[in-house]
Amino acid sequence: MKKYVAEAIGTFVLTFLGCGAAVSLGCAEDNTAAVVGTAIAFGLAVVAMAYTIGGVSGCHINPAITLACFIDKRISAKDCCGYICGQLVGGIVAGACLAAIYCCTSGLGANGIGAGCHGSVTTALVVEAILTALFVLVVLGSTDSKVGAGNFAGLAIGLSLILIHLVGIHFTGTSVNPARSIGPALFAGGEALANVWVFIVGPFIGSVIAVILWKLAGPCCCSKCEKE
Repeated sequence: MKKYVAEAIGTFVLTFLGCGAAVSLGCAEDNTAAVVGTAIAFGLAVVAMAYTIGGVSGCHINPAITLACFIDKRISAKDCCGYICGQLVGGIVAGACLAAIYCCTSGLGANGIGAGCHGSVTTALVVEAILTALFVLVVLGSTDSKVGAGNFAGLAIGLSLILIHLVGIHFTGTSVNPARSIGPALFAGGEALANVWVFIVGPFIGSVIAVILWKLAGPCCCSKCEKE
């Protein structure tokens, strides 16, 4: 149970600080400083939580990462469900706190289909799938028990999330995390809630792609290679 609580706390911190920074800085496609600041906020939140709860739950704080770990047989089906439930709770509580603080007047850092997607849901789905695949691939590689980055994994993951945001904010506001999108969208309502499915389906598709890529590029686990 501690693992699930840790995931809820971690997802709350990521959503509250990341989306909070987006609102406070006035993040928009034409505000370069705010875009950079928001990207850094999300990345630093991941780094902070990786070294805070990483030893408890592994610090997924993202249903897309949890799904990838389940498909890659790193966690059980029970933990997969528990982690995702914890993450959703954390994201929703963060959304509620943001709504209370900002009085539901500023979008709460919710995702949307930006100008870069030209209003196309398909483009938004593709962008989210690609960005999530790249992000989750970094997670799978840096946390691999054989060839991973060890204690530097949290830093690698956080920095990659900054890069992902720098690219994705122009298109979708960058989700790559269903829990981070669902929480603010529930309280922002309107278009954010109507389009939230894009930021659930896209990241999950990307998660599956990341596992496939890691199977192709990662270390071999066959018995022959194990002996060698």
